[in-house]
Amino acid sequence: MKVRTLKQNKVNVVTLGCSKNLVDSEVLMGQLRANDFAVTHEAKRPDANIVIVNTCGFIDNAKQESIDTILRYADEKEAGRLDKLYVTGCLSQRYKDELEAEIPQVDAYFGTLELPQLLKVLNADYKKELLGERLLTTPRHYAYFKIAEGCNRPCSFCAIPLMRGQHVDRPMEDLVREATRLVSLGTKELILIAQDLTYYGLQAYGERRLPELLTRLADVPGLDWIRLQYAYPSQFPLAALDVMRERPNVCRYLDMPLQHISDNMLKTMRRGITRRRTEELVETIRARVPGIALRTTLIAGHPGETDRDFEELCEFVQNARFERLGIFTYSHEENTHAHTLPDDVPADVKQARADRIMEIQQQISLEHNEARIGQTHNVLFDRFEGGYYVGRTEFDSPEVDNEVLVLAQSGVHLPAGSFAQVRVTSASDFDLYGELV
Repeated sequence: MKVRTLKQNKVNVVTLGCSKNLVDSEVLMGQLRANDFAVTHEAKRPDANIVIVNTCGFIDNAKQESIDTILRYADEKEAGRLDKLYVTGCLSQRYKDELEAEIPQVDAYFGTLELPQLLKVLNADYKKELLGERLLTTPRHYAYFKIAEGCNRPCSFCAIPLMRGQHVDRPMEDLVREATRLVSLGTKELILIAQDLTYYGLQAYGERRLPELLTRLADVPGLDWIRLQYAYPSQFPLAALDVMRERPNVCRYLDMPLQHISDNMLKTMRRGITRRRTEELVETIRARVPGIALRTTLIAGHPGETDRDFEELCEFVQNARFERLGIFTYSHEENTHAHTLPDDVPADVKQARADRIMEIQQQISLEHNEARIGQTHNVLFDRFEGGYYVGRTEFDSPEVDNEVLVLAQSGVHLPAGSFAQVRVTSASDFDLYGELV
């Protein structure tokens, strides 16, 4: 069937996976816009003649979602509703040869670091002068802010280094310049991301420079909140905590995936830390930044995890009382160190263990939230939904953490990106309800 071009140079970018992928899509869209392409992100209307799917290849579920998405657009192309279909991102980086053989309807596949090549097949120029400029897909008032690419950590379960390469820092001057530009466009919150924030500086400067970067970003006029995600516990740069405590626009919030707590599992996972040192670090963080909200992520069912290891993890979660917590079931990923081990925890056991951890955390979260009843917090509002203005405190990151809901009332308007003082009046497991002060 002859392809019918619906609209020349209209590109729809579809993003799967994490916030780091989202930033890559935003950079791609910025380059396309600078080359006079009309560009949309995950458009509802099927009026683009070119689709670019930015894939995730992290774990089994994410890989399947990426494949299903590619197949859906391949069917659109077969039916003559698309001119071109391109695939980029982590799955494409990791399984390019297999994908080319299995889904030949795709015009070309590209890896995570092949943006110039992708632009070239679209007859677009890679404009180096746009470095750091992008089209935000998030609400204008917050932006994910990638400070480095890749990872040097040897974690047994993780395929990220296979897809993203070794750790490479972005120059501090570029980051400050980009932050200043984003603020000028209306951004009030920067969410710092990388595979490992705490490694920042070692590649470019020969020493950990996260505290200095935080200080320089905190000096950017008009930047209200700076939030840290994806910190690594081993060799954590404690000076960053001093900046968090002393600078009011650095949120008292830290996302630090611990993955496990038993020494047996930490060694098998190649995490470079012990239970004792982990517990000491958590105590130190809470002592140096009073009131901090700690978020962590865990893995259930890694090869070799025994019932005793898991009970130790349950006990730790119960005692540590993290403000925020998530858990994944282990995914047996090719070419990782863990893939050399037998995947010896049955799938139903993995899921049951994950469910039990979340049951423990659900009660902890409820108790934390109930303790906030009567308190007043500065809330950044994200949207209006279901008769409520929905926002977040400094203790919550978008999409993954708690929200604050304020019932709409006559004469009150809280547009997205506005701050307001809210007194908490009631709480549920994962949300707060309040009224304007």
